[in-house]
Amino acid sequence: MLKQRRNAAENLASRLFATEKAVDEAIRKMADLAGYMPTARMDANLSAVVGQDAISRAAETLSALVGARGHLVATHNRLADTRDQIGLRAMAMGSDDMKPPVQAKKQDGELVRLIDHAA
Repeated sequence: MLKQRRNAAENLASRLFATEKAVDEAIRKMADLAGYMPTARMDANLSAVVGQDAISRAAETLSALVGARGHLVATHNRLADTRDQIGLRAMAMGSDDMKPPVQAKKQDGELVRLIDHAA
């Protein structure tokens, strides 16, 4: 049974890491797009009012992606807790871009332990 749990955890971890990478890439691409929009307007010699709504929408999209990343980090943390609950605490699962442990931070009035990327 431990082997089944380990295999399931490894498969889940690979999907989690792929999703984290995809969300980070989406944030990077959205930031690039939003950052280039004023440049494109200036290069086209257009008034500052041209495209303002599009820039605002791009900023909202970027904010939504960053929010989604926060939810994904919370999912990562809950999965780490679940890993521990099912007896796989000693199991080291990491991605190719291992990150050092993150210090605890204050969130919603509670101290939340953020674990390293290897959870």
